[in-house]
Amino acid sequence: MIGLVQRVGAWFFAVAEVVGGLTLFTGQVARAALRPRLDGVETWRNLYRVGVKSLPIVAITALFAGAITVLQVGSYVVKLRAYEVVGWGFGFSVFREIGPLLIGLMFSGRVGANNTAELGTMTVTEQVDALRALAIDPIDYLVMPRVLAMLVMMALLTVIGDVFAILGGVVTAWGLIGVDPYVFWNSFSEYVGLADFLNGLAKSTVFGLLIGLVSCGFGLGVRGGAPGVGRAVNASVVASAVGIFVVDYFMTYLLQ
Repeated sequence: MIGLVQRVGAWFFAVAEVVGGLTLFTGQVARAALRPRLDGVETWRNLYRVGVKSLPIVAITALFAGAITVLQVGSYVVKLRAYEVVGWGFGFSVFREIGPLLIGLMFSGRVGANNTAELGTMTVTEQVDALRALAIDPIDYLVMPRVLAMLVMMALLTVIGDVFAILGGVVTAWGLIGVDPYVFWNSFSEYVGLADFLNGLAKSTVFGLLIGLVSCGFGLGVRGGAPGVGRAVNASVVASAVGIFVVDYFMTYLLQ
């Protein structure tokens, strides 16, 4: 019993240390945002790396997410002969939940992990210390361009993902369930409103900010050489995924 209490206590203090460190790091980023001094070349490089290079995997993920959603709804549609609700069920679930969540998790696994590894390598090889020696703030030069790129591109990728999800949903409904594209689109446009789209867009923007802060925080906090970089990447992906679901829970409650 004593050993169990010790393990629970150690886990609690480890989580508190991580949360406290990320909170302090977020405060540093917020303070830097009040006096933005972005490096133009670094910002555009990150916008391209984060957004353009993530487009293919986001498009494929969204396409199949839309198709899978229609397949899940399709069994009940065929049973109840309620073909006119396919577009509504698809649009509501994809725009509000499935789209932002899946794209956020893919974004975290691809961009967040890469970001942590890059900054972690710079930290253990003392490149970050060299920037400080040259009176260059790593928050301004390294963190702010990455956080801004993730925030902006996550929102844009979600919009593009919604388009591909609709395409996948229409094709699947037509080819496998027999729902005419006109019926699908009529149901979708009638019952799915702008509020549903903005709900998912707001979530994805917050997810992008969260992934940027977590990945940069773990990257700059690396200790222990190359093994430390590996541990930081693993911890960053896990923390981002958990954070996405926690934030999604509270935003769903507030925006319902």
